[in-house]
Amino acid sequence: MISQIVTLVGVLIGALTSYLSTTVAERARHRRTLETRWDERKLNTYIEYAAVVKEAGRAAGRARTERDQELRQQALAEMDDAEQRRSLTFEAMALLAAPSAIEAAHEVNRLLWKRLRAARDPNTAPPPGTELVDALNALHDQARQDLGITGRAPAAERSLGP
Repeated sequence: MISQIVTLVGVLIGALTSYLSTTVAERARHRRTLETRWDERKLNTYIEYAAVVKEAGRAAGRARTERDQELRQQALAEMDDAEQRRSLTFEAMALLAAPSAIEAAHEVNRLLWKRLRAARDPNTAPPPGTELVDALNALHDQARQDLGITGRAPAAERSLGP
């Protein structure tokens, strides 16, 4: 009788151990899946944000230098469209990104707005040449840290265009 009780206790302990280890493993797998999903979302948001900033900056440069009034208006419309998309993307970034990346994006926003103002008002001086690119590079560094990407990023382009 005692041997049967010992066997039964052994089976119960084995079943409980199996259940607990499976539960812990499943929770860890679920956490990794969620982290991966959020990292993918963050990466896509960072990429989209940088792309629309560059698009708005390039359109602003074209609008500022364009002599033909119709082409200037077209560039201003493209600039405004890109700025609207940048604003929406920034909101997603504010929810997903690390605080240091959000701060870097605030600096990008500030410099981009200077460039957009200069495009709308020819009497406003545009910001110095590479400030916006340098701010984007700082954002890239913060995004890489947020995503856990190690190593040095390659040198970025030094111009957003005219």
